[in-house]
Amino acid sequence: MFRNTLLTGAATMLVASAVPAFAQDLAAPDYPETRAGDVVETPFGEDVADPYRWLENDVRVDEEVADWVERQNAVTDAFLAKLPGRENLKARITELTDYERFGLPTEKGGRYFYTRNDGLQNQSVLYVREGLDGEPRVLIDPNTWADDGATALADYAITEDGSKLLYAIQDGGSDWRTVKVMDGATGEVMADTVEWVKFSNLDWAKDGSGFYYSRFPATGEGETFQALNTNQQVYFHKLGTEQIQDGLVYETPDKPELNHTAQGSDDGRWLIVTSSSGTDERYEITLIDLERADAKPMTLVPGFEHDYSYVGNLGSRFFFVTNDGAPLKKVVSTDITAADPQWTTVIPESEQTLGGVSLVGGKLIASYLVDAKSKIEVFGLDGTSQGEVALPGIGSAGGFGGDPEQNETFYVFSSYNRPSTIYRYDAGTGESTVWAQPEVAFDPEDFVVEQKFYTSKDGTRVPLFLVRSKEVATSGEAAPTLLYSYGGFNISLTPAFSASRLAWIEAGGAYVVANIRGGGEYGKAWHDGGRLNNKQNVFDDFIAAGDYLIAEGITPEDGLAIQGGSNGGLLVGAVANQRPDLFAAGNAAVGVMDMLRFDQFTAGRYWVDDYGYPNKEADWKVLRAYSPYHNVRDGVDYPALLVTTADTDDRVVPGHSFKYTAALQAADLGERPQLIRIETRAGHGSGKPTDKAIEEAADILAFLAAFTGLDLGE
Repeated sequence: MFRNTLLTGAATMLVASAVPAFAQDLAAPDYPETRAGDVVETPFGEDVADPYRWLENDVRVDEEVADWVERQNAVTDAFLAKLPGRENLKARITELTDYERFGLPTEKGGRYFYTRNDGLQNQSVLYVREGLDGEPRVLIDPNTWADDGATALADYAITEDGSKLLYAIQDGGSDWRTVKVMDGATGEVMADTVEWVKFSNLDWAKDGSGFYYSRFPATGEGETFQALNTNQQVYFHKLGTEQIQDGLVYETPDKPELNHTAQGSDDGRWLIVTSSSGTDERYEITLIDLERADAKPMTLVPGFEHDYSYVGNLGSRFFFVTNDGAPLKKVVSTDITAADPQWTTVIPESEQTLGGVSLVGGKLIASYLVDAKSKIEVFGLDGTSQGEVALPGIGSAGGFGGDPEQNETFYVFSSYNRPSTIYRYDAGTGESTVWAQPEVAFDPEDFVVEQKFYTSKDGTRVPLFLVRSKEVATSGEAAPTLLYSYGGFNISLTPAFSASRLAWIEAGGAYVVANIRGGGEYGKAWHDGGRLNNKQNVFDDFIAAGDYLIAEGITPEDGLAIQGGSNGGLLVGAVANQRPDLFAAGNAAVGVMDMLRFDQFTAGRYWVDDYGYPNKEADWKVLRAYSPYHNVRDGVDYPALLVTTADTDDRVVPGHSFKYTAALQAADLGERPQLIRIETRAGHGSGKPTDKAIEEAADILAFLAAFTGLDLGE
């Protein structure tokens, strides 16, 4: 074994005496043996060992990897089972999760379609009402699709007359989708089936004769969950036909790296194809005239230089959100029938970051981020402000979809202490009314949500949200703290409700979200400040947040836990290497851990926009410097780390977490454990059944509590 098997008997007693009192029985267990291979490569003149490359192999295909997973889970499960207070925590998370949850309604043909979960259902159910206040009727119940609840309704779209719906099925957490069609009146599933759909919009033709979708070529045997995704194409499926008969609408065979998604214009006349080459918001926009079969595609926005996102159209006047000449974004319009379409600014760039914009009832509803909190402002089509939509407090608002010529729309509001409430908004009167509000097993007023600012290593001012119970907030005492962040891909972290994190707070802990660079909270500059050769700023911002929380007496010195998922899992791995002394425990979830090979699998090739190219020397040197897998520091005391991943994660393949864990367990990192929890029949996160989500949350938070001193009871 890579962990010293001589640590038995008296030696074990000496080790245990060095562990904090609350963790006497929680020293690292004997890890399963992991075979070390002899792979060594020499990129750009440096020898780089990759002894665990064999763990990249698909667990569904490779028996040795499957055996390793089974042995790792056995050790981890045994360790997690003895965590103090875990069952109490699970019970409370279950109680807090058991509330009615609604999705935003969509009105088509006088029918209202929406999802609802009665509380503990593994998957939300799709309902329809005849009229706004009609009796709900079940259309699709995904809970009947699989015994383990791991098959989910991933997406749906409805014809203009509300007669048919298109829906996507997600199995086992995979990004792949199977698309089917249902009669909205009878619930009958039609024969139409479309496969190999991924990263696709789904949109009906205006007349309901068929739908547009994007797909990749079928993969070879054994490659479905690992092969690179290239050559995406847009197709049209005519109802009543086989997929093999679907019409190819758009492709770029000379540029296989491009992605293409399609949506119909509001009036149904045009198909808007948005092409991208990676994760950056740099698009090319192509319009296809659906009323002229002989019309050639028209490139409206060329060059992959800026973000141009379709808002809506009134006849030939098209509205887009763009960052072209406006780093915080603005709204522009153009007449696409003009001989030389020119862009006119409708809503100029503001001091706040502009997010989504909707065209509803002849008005533009704009969502802004003000220090990572939502502000909603309404504008006329000439850009004149018509006031704000009043929100209940610090939180996040989203939705506002609808028809350019109808006043009705819906939006959702949530915060750290408030689950999602659905509001109906009348764009004509400006009035908001509650459409669905859950009853919950706690009083939101018992919790305090604050925003604070701290200074990072280079002097940058960074915001964070701090959530505590009133009792803890007013006591002035430091509390075990869970610090969460992401820091990448222009993704903004805004206030959101989590039952499991509220359980942590109820137990006396603090929950903190740091809005570090790499996200989109302050527009393009904030994103650019945390990617490529600026990626170290992300780690510095996160470390500075931890130092701030301890210096301010919010968190005790031995009471800081960290958590992040995906790019945030990379964050946890990197900072654990760089400042292992600062953190007591961490959870790196579905993380990107091998920064020298991330572009070799599934969607990894898209991430070069944020990370750089491993085959370019300058980028490689930056990646090599912080790659979690390559920078584990042997002989240094590390925080307790629980790595989490899933066998069907085809976004960030689990080999990242497997290799990283093997490297941790092979090193001498002190006596706190370095474990991996590998979920089965689950993926990157979406579609995970409620029971699995509760089990996972209880395991993670009980693990973090055990090493930060948070008392969960016995």
